[in-house]
Amino acid sequence: MTPSRCTGLTPRWNRSSPTWRTPALGHLPPGKFTANAAWLTLAATAYNLTRAAGHLASAFHAKARTGTIRRHLIAVPARIARPGRQAALHLPQRWRWADDFADLWTATGQRMQT
Repeated sequence: MTPSRCTGLTPRWNRSSPTWRTPALGHLPPGKFTANAAWLTLAATAYNLTRAAGHLASAFHAKARTGTIRRHLIAVPARIARPGRQAALHLPQRWRWADDFADLWTATGQRMQT
């Protein structure tokens, strides 16, 4: 039920709560404990991996919010090429976060081929 249809009821959520700003926790299916447990486990794992990537990339990203890390390092505007059966990323020439992405890529044990 949406709050607009429930005239005498107060909503269980509000926009000032931290849960509203967290996209993963905003999609918990109500009344399904096992589904909520699985979703919460996946959300916590994604959060921890994103924070670890931020720490490996740079000091700025170590302190950044997860949305910033997602925009700067995960949603990479790269083109994938496969010369000689090896994957190569073609990053934009003047991309602001190229050095941080290269630090993250090499910290995970990969070779940077551009």
